[in-house]
Amino acid sequence: MLETLLLIVSVALIILSLMQSGKNDGLSGAFTGVEGLNLFQNVKERGPEKVISNLTMVCGVLFFIIVIILRIK
Repeated sequence: MLETLLLIVSVALIILSLMQSGKNDGLSGAFTGVEGLNLFQNVKERGPEKVISNLTMVCGVLFFIIVIILRIK
């Protein structure tokens, strides 16, 4: 039962992580010196991005809780 739940949460975590948009220009932008690259920029998430981010966090916490429960058993 818990193994199946772990599989479902794992797949959801992967999908939600892939759905998130990139918050910067990536590694190539850091090396080439693309203008506007600010590593300490505070970007506010709004709307669907915030929902996806929160769901990803919840799935991550669930993943670790289930793994710990399975390991203790």
